[in-house]
Amino acid sequence: MASRLASLLQRTFTLDFRSLAAFRMAIGTVVTSDALLRSRDASLMLAPDGIFPPALVRHYLADPCAWSLAMLADAPWVGPFMLCLEAAAGLLLAMGCATRCATIVSWVAVVSIVRRTAPATNAGDEWLACLLFWSMFLPLASAWSWDGRRGSRRGQICSAATAALMLQIAVVYLAAGLSKWNESWLSGDALHFAISVHHHGTPLGEWLLGQSWLTRPFSWGVLALELLGPLLLIAWPTPRPRTGLVIMFMLFHLAICVTMTVGLFGYVGMAAWLALVPTEAWDWLTSRGVVDHQNPAAAFGRQSQAGRWACMAAGTLALVSLVHDVTIWRRLPLPWPLPSLINILCMHQEWNMFGDVRPQEQWVYARAELADGSVVDLLRNGRPLEAERPTGGFSSLPHHRWHKLFWALSQPRQRIFAPAIAGALARQWNACHSPDEDVLFLELRFARLGRSTADDTLHELLLATWPPRDANGRGGLDRLHDERPTAAGQQPGAATTVGSAVDSDGT
Repeated sequence: MASRLASLLQRTFTLDFRSLAAFRMAIGTVVTSDALLRSRDASLMLAPDGIFPPALVRHYLADPCAWSLAMLADAPWVGPFMLCLEAAAGLLLAMGCATRCATIVSWVAVVSIVRRTAPATNAGDEWLACLLFWSMFLPLASAWSWDGRRGSRRGQICSAATAALMLQIAVVYLAAGLSKWNESWLSGDALHFAISVHHHGTPLGEWLLGQSWLTRPFSWGVLALELLGPLLLIAWPTPRPRTGLVIMFMLFHLAICVTMTVGLFGYVGMAAWLALVPTEAWDWLTSRGVVDHQNPAAAFGRQSQAGRWACMAAGTLALVSLVHDVTIWRRLPLPWPLPSLINILCMHQEWNMFGDVRPQEQWVYARAELADGSVVDLLRNGRPLEAERPTGGFSSLPHHRWHKLFWALSQPRQRIFAPAIAGALARQWNACHSPDEDVLFLELRFARLGRSTADDTLHELLLATWPPRDANGRGGLDRLHDERPTAAGQQPGAATTVGSAVDSDGT
């Protein structure tokens, strides 16, 4: 039995060089694309006087071991330099040029930028960092690379690193599936709530909302796929089922990309599954349907002793983080120094994406009074203010990082950034417009509307104002008074709760 178990584990955790090469090219492309996309608002998210002041970010991370090269100096050139470093490293990684060094630099750059913009980070960013970490121990340049241009393209490897990469991919779905084992997903309503245009839906996702006969089966299908897929990946390593599983999960991530605005998650997921394509699938593709069963690999790679022990140590920390997050002990802090070690490696394993989806709508807006007397929404390029259900909801914000930021900004831990966000938005607007369009006063507000029969109340929370209170008393949160919450559909001008309408979870 021991021999059979060892054979099963070897077949399960063996990866093809060509699969690793495809994974390398895809993940390098994602890293470079991430740097280019982040450059759109680097002046706001990475600048010392932007929406994330370094001192507040350090306080938010709350651990000196949560390192970031982007916060070593509070200078305006640091952010652009880190983006250039990330883009160059990702390009070299995709090409397979100085692959090991490019992988390490990509990991350092991604972790640094992710932590520098921590309030706007989502699961896709953290998953990218984890995959790059395990990639440092893998022979990514063995095929289709500049480094390995004279070597054999065919070969396989089974090592602690391949096992770590595969288990990392599996636990993301398993943890997400376990978090979804609740009434909203079992009833089939969760997907409808999650894709709502005021939350994470794209135009195609908004269309899907009107097809109730699709959303309910899809909700159950997502739950089943996330719970059963990881088990099949580990327990059923034969070529055809593995190939079918790869195709199914890549289609799943493609569906996420076209129906939801969740950033890199879908693209990182598709890149991750490329690493798991079995040898037989590549042989079928390159031999026009003929699989070479006699000589499936020209070489069988091994991992160095130091690399094996490093992977095992990091894997142990990742397992501790995962178990802590998915069990009843998650309410208790981990004993020192485990949290610091996990932060050093950026191995935090919290994958409860869309676990608790509630029947509610929420939105955010920045009400700005301009010098010419007009009232506009600074979060939506200065279009006329819509204080209730802004057209497009969260999808009308610039991009997914703004969605993530304002989705959680009302929670107490993230709310410390609200004044800096309000000030940075006003300064940027004034710098780009004429004096007669200057912002005189700005209110950053969050609103939530229950959609159940038990709770149809509109709650509104004032997050921050700009400028700070002056000699005449204008500005500052203390100029406002708490008012009564109102039922949905109340006439314009009626009172809503300001400041006190916060649920126990901070929303």
